[in-house]
Amino acid sequence: MSVETDANGRLYLSSEMREKYGERFHIVEYEDRIELIPIDDDPLEAVREAAGDAFDDKSVETLRREAREQAAEDATAGFERERDESSEGES
Repeated sequence: MSVETDANGRLYLSSEMREKYGERFHIVEYEDRIELIPIDDDPLEAVREAAGDAFDDKSVETLRREAREQAAEDATAGFERERDESSEGES
């Protein structure tokens, strides 16, 4: 299937496509193309379904806190690794 943009740069999808994939999309830009990724009505529920029971009984606040803690650990590990690598070069 191919579509063209109108004079204002808008794409129009058929009603069948909208019924199948929804009304909202994330645009992913690649060097040689773009992709439209459907956005679920409830994105968090979609993630929960995709991840199985990994997020059972966890609130958005808990998930957010855990993600921040992991990001801080990863950042600290990266700084320590860089520091160790630079001190090895000084020896």
